[in-house]
Amino acid sequence: MCGIAGIISAKHNIEDLQEMVKLQKHRGPDHTGEYTDPGFCRLGHNRLSIIDLSAEANQPFTDNSGRYHLTFNGEIYNYIELKQQLKGHYNFKTNSDTEVLLAAYSVWGKFCLNRLNGMFSFAIWDSLEKRLFAARDRFGVKPFFYVKNDNEFYFSSEIKALNSILKHSDPNERVWANYFAYGSYGMPGDTFYQAIQQLPGGYFLEFQDGNLKLEKWYNFKNRLKAYSGTLSFKEAKQSYTEILKDSISLRFRADVPVGFNISGGVDSSLLLALVNKSQENNKIRAYTFYTGHKNYDELAWVEKMIKTTQNPLKKVKIQPINVIEKARFLSDIQDEPYAGIPTLAYAALFEAAKKEGIKVLLDGQGMDEQWAGYDYYQNSNNINIIQGLGKTSPFKLQVLNPEFQKLAKKPVYPKPFNNNLQNLQYRDLFYTKIPRALRFNDRISMAYSTELREPFLDYRLVEFAFSQPETHKIFNGIQKFLIRKILEEIAPKNLSYAPKRPLQTPQREWLAKELKTFTDDNLEKLRYSRASNWFNFKEIEKEWKNYQAGDNQSSFHIWQWINTALLMGD
Repeated sequence: MCGIAGIISAKHNIEDLQEMVKLQKHRGPDHTGEYTDPGFCRLGHNRLSIIDLSAEANQPFTDNSGRYHLTFNGEIYNYIELKQQLKGHYNFKTNSDTEVLLAAYSVWGKFCLNRLNGMFSFAIWDSLEKRLFAARDRFGVKPFFYVKNDNEFYFSSEIKALNSILKHSDPNERVWANYFAYGSYGMPGDTFYQAIQQLPGGYFLEFQDGNLKLEKWYNFKNRLKAYSGTLSFKEAKQSYTEILKDSISLRFRADVPVGFNISGGVDSSLLLALVNKSQENNKIRAYTFYTGHKNYDELAWVEKMIKTTQNPLKKVKIQPINVIEKARFLSDIQDEPYAGIPTLAYAALFEAAKKEGIKVLLDGQGMDEQWAGYDYYQNSNNINIIQGLGKTSPFKLQVLNPEFQKLAKKPVYPKPFNNNLQNLQYRDLFYTKIPRALRFNDRISMAYSTELREPFLDYRLVEFAFSQPETHKIFNGIQKFLIRKILEEIAPKNLSYAPKRPLQTPQREWLAKELKTFTDDNLEKLRYSRASNWFNFKEIEKEWKNYQAGDNQSSFHIWQWINTALLMGD
């Protein structure tokens, strides 16, 4: 897990690259490296050492021929198996997955991508052809932002690094308008900045002689054809369990301590149970947060599970003062809007892990999208893509100035399947929930120089689960049915049938009470921010008064305005 940066330009400037890597140092404090091809290219790298901690594995990494130069962010979990396949074609000098990745590209070219099991964002400079090749993993776990400016090309792991090159980047008002009107965080190639784009998950790009080409390398629908055979429920449960165990085992490949984040839900309970079946549980530390608010805390469920496994548990309490102390810091880290106090609370786990010397954490992201865990998968209430809203709309269009509101266009998502359930799952996996969560989580884990691994997002698991019949996912109204049956065999039954709980913090209560002054201050900052002309502040005042008077089924709109003030207030 690292930070990558690059400048492809005849006028490249060493100071510009150095500023880019400096701004991303939190992503990799263990080593900073540079590569230069004079007159053509500069690559930068911030290293967080996880596999092969030696200096020989530092980046940018050059292959044996001296032709290819790699800057890489992420992990190739199956690097040991790939190394065996490549040994007859490449003379390895390190034990790193970095060298395996570069060897795979030098031998197989772009077709190496389909062989990789991992989370990755990388760029390879071909010093012979003067061509840049860059790619992003299937689901976009690791970020890749870029700017194309005439014949120049810049890329980085974080937006702030590119903003240092641009000096000033105007907001992408279309994306902002959709955020306020529909809760959208943009389409796969969008950012909240006009000049900055991102490479979508499952795509690669090539840049040569001023020409940029993007191409999709991961065709999810085509991949599902391999799962056309119908398995019985018992067979599906057995097959999925085997892949799941292998996925977890692969994600324990590290030369540093590994821990994991746990909530009281089915997914993290399953992760905890399987981890303890395959690893020495007395060495694996679990992290969870709580607020002391009985309507939201999952601590009782967590402690019930931990009691059966005896893992060391670090409980991190989140209080309103933490929001005041950390909100601006996380806003600067995110560069774009984030999801509120739950994101801030989750960030506290990475901060706690870092203090205790844990460099790698696992979590249970991805099960709801695979196995139809959200309520709307069976009640068709799929209007809103924001969880935990109650019955009222979180979108207050009347607070937007008419001209700005006109920029908002309701996002239209592809429907490549012949049934509503799979189309909703597809939307959430590639366009809404997973991209949003991965973006939030990458930036908060990296803020504390820790690596987050998500074993449930192994592409084999996602493809297998997605292809299963609806009755394996939802049976007699019970969602994530197959997963619950797996957990039932290895954990207390009351845990395997725990209900879905979308909200984990008392955000709606805190904003109106304990954080009222914080909210007031930020609404005032919004009035004098760069975004002030987007809003009708009389309507904002009205909504804020209504909220304090008890109209608070949704706090999403209040957080949107706070978020905007934090990002756009100078």
